[in-house]
Amino acid sequence: MAKVAVYNMEGKEVDSIELSDSIFGVEINEHLVHMAVLQQLANKRQGTQKAKTRSEVRGGGRKPWRQKGTGHARQGSTRAPQWTGGGMVFAPVPRDYSFKLNKKEKRAALKSVLTSKVADGKFIVVDELKLDEIKTKKFVQVLNNLKVEKALVVLNDMDTNVIKSAANLPTVKTAQTNELNVFDALKYDTVVATKAAVATIEEVYA
Repeated sequence: MAKVAVYNMEGKEVDSIELSDSIFGVEINEHLVHMAVLQQLANKRQGTQKAKTRSEVRGGGRKPWRQKGTGHARQGSTRAPQWTGGGMVFAPVPRDYSFKLNKKEKRAALKSVLTSKVADGKFIVVDELKLDEIKTKKFVQVLNNLKVEKALVVLNDMDTNVIKSAANLPTVKTAQTNELNVFDALKYDTVVATKAAVATIEEVYA
């Protein structure tokens, strides 16, 4: 079992916990991590791009000139792709880019990312994250105490003061344990999780 230090909001080590090997000590599967990221990005795509084919553009019903005898190449319509104002050959149409990964694959990918974060020393556990008021300055001070800049902060419950205090920071994102995903865990250098959040992750993903 991997053993990590537990820090308080002042950045001082106050305890240590052992992380479950079934989540934080698995064999890293890079292919599944790659597929999980692809899936998230693909599922975000609107797929609303559209251009017209030759059957959809306006006009071009009449043959522009007779088939033979003009010296021109034969043409059937002024809306063929080679004409100005003609349709596109393989025009994009609205489509759904999303695809599915099964639950086991998603979990295996997330476990792989969490394992790599722990191995790289980029997984920080804090005993609690509590703020008396919504104050970005105070939240920045907590991050400075933990020597963290670009971080995904994982909370166990909906703490409005912490979430709103972090909202204005472009290099920080807060998430609850049920929102934890591969893309965010990779995007941010460090994962900062409360002790309660770690316990929930181990219970849910075991």
